[in-house]
Amino acid sequence: MSSVYLENKIQGANRSRDRFLVLLKTRGPQTSAELGAEFDITDEAARQQLVKLANEGLVEGVSEAVGVGRPAQVWRITPAGNARFPDAHAELTVQLIRSIRTELGEAAMDRLITARENESRVQYSEELSGAANLQERVERLAAIRSREGYMAEWRETEYGYLLIENHCPICAAATICQGFCRAELAVFQEVLGPDARVTRAEHILTGARRCAYLITYSAPTPDYV
Repeated sequence: MSSVYLENKIQGANRSRDRFLVLLKTRGPQTSAELGAEFDITDEAARQQLVKLANEGLVEGVSEAVGVGRPAQVWRITPAGNARFPDAHAELTVQLIRSIRTELGEAAMDRLITARENESRVQYSEELSGAANLQERVERLAAIRSREGYMAEWRETEYGYLLIENHCPICAAATICQGFCRAELAVFQEVLGPDARVTRAEHILTGARRCAYLITYSAPTPDYV
């Protein structure tokens, strides 16, 4: 699994609260013990940090059944916590999309999405050029997407590869115009090559905490984690 981006984000976070938010954003719900082990502090010290974040509305603790014993308390990031991560000028973007649809029509919106898709295809193809195999292409694509703000990582699975995007910097735009998501999937399919098949396995817009793409040489299977 590629974790360079995650490590850089954690190292670059000066305050404990930022480090905790980054980890919860990229890895999903965690117990205080898991977070303490990650940062080499005690369970109680981690819990105190989490309580402070909860008081600010950035995280919340919920009970979750784990095995046969009593439920464990796990901590997860809240919508307010997610809002601490950039969303590419969300309000302005939404206003522009609405104005384009109102003033120029849906066809104009489609042309803009197609233009963005073509630009991404050219850029990604250039940066993936010369990759030795599918794994290297996936690795390079994850690096590009991280650079663009998607907090991307990749891992090898039994069936191929999983490209994970822990954040969507254009989520507001994609929410009101899902053509952006369709275009991205089409670009991934093309630049990863004819020997790859790309399937979206998780989608933020359907309630998932991240977007994830299963990349295989054959028909994908849902048991990818």
